Parts: sequence; structure tokens; C-alpha cells
Amino acid sequence: MVKWFVGLGNPGREYEKTRHNVGFWVIDELSRRFNIPLNQSKFRGIYGSGVINGEKVYLLKPLTYMNLSGECVRPFMDYFKLSVEDMVVIYDDLDTLAGKLRLREKGSAGGHNGMKSIIAHIGTQEYNRVRFGIGRPKNAQPVPDYVLSPFSKEDVPFVEKTVERSADACEAFLSMPFIRVMNKYNG
Repeated sequence: MVKWFVGLGNPGREYEKTRHNVGFWVIDELSRRFNIPLNQSKFRGIYGSGVINGEKVYLLKPLTYMNLSGECVRPFMDYFKLSVEDMVVIYDDLDTLAGKLRLREKGSAGGHNGMKSIIAHIGTQEYNRVRFGIGRPKNAQPVPDYVLSPFSKEDVPFVEKTVERSADACEAFLSMPFIRVMNKYNG
């Protein structure tokens, strides 16, 4: 079996610490935990692979910018002959409170352009996802400005815990069906 994890974000220093890049943060945490360096480049993304508990694992960060994520995910999937059922996409979610997780096996893009791109390129909405809560702007701040800004100081401790819980959920998927992972980590 093969499991693969895709963290969504934007490349470049100016985006590194923004809300939109939490998917990248979770991939970085998995890379550290699994001792899988992200040292390979293909299909406008960076990735690493390794074997964890006898299971082949790929970690992928598309570098296409968020709105074009599918342009990296689809060729990566085809090249390595990976199955959609074994994929988990980790991304920021405005409709979930900051510091909360929502795991789903399928669903619409919910207005998230990175998810729209992946759905368009792989041709299905039925794949596992870890929705990392970033909450909505509390004032009249436009959504694009909000997602491309850092978390508040008050949110940082919750966010760090959520990165760990997201990585825990991904790790659990190596040994249990995603439905069981959802039951354990939702909320």
C-alpha cells in the first residue's frame, strides 16, 4: 500500500507564515516526524518519500501557487500511479474556527480555490481531506488579505497544537481507515 499527503500553500518567503500555508506546515511536521526530507522536485512541486511501518509514504507541497494546486497533484498522481483513495489533502478552512480540525472523505471545494483546482484536475470530489481551521476575519478585512496574513499572537498556541493534531491524524491514516481517523480527530 501507498499513502500520500498533499499540503496546500503558496511558495515564497512572503507567504511562509500566512494562514493560507497551514497545509505546508503540516507537511513540514510530517517530514520531521517521519524523517522524510522534502528534497525532490517534479511537476512544479517538492516532495519526499519513505517507508513508514512497511508502507510507502509520499509528502507533497505543490509550488504552483494555491489556485493551481491541481496542476501539480494530477501529474504527480499519474506518474507514481497513486490512487485517490490513498490521498489526504491538508488545507486552510475559513468555515472552521481557528485551531479546530474537520476531516472529511468527500465534499465540494467550499469556495477554496486550491481545492477547486484539485477537483477539476483529478475529476472527483471524493478524496480524504484535513480541513485546518483558520476562522473568518473578525472585522471588515477582505478574505484574500486575511488568508495571506499571519495568525494573531493569541491564536499561535492553538495553531501549533492544530499542526500537531493534523499530523497525528495523517499518521493515524497509516494504520486505520480514514473513517476511523475522522471519528477520532474531528472537532
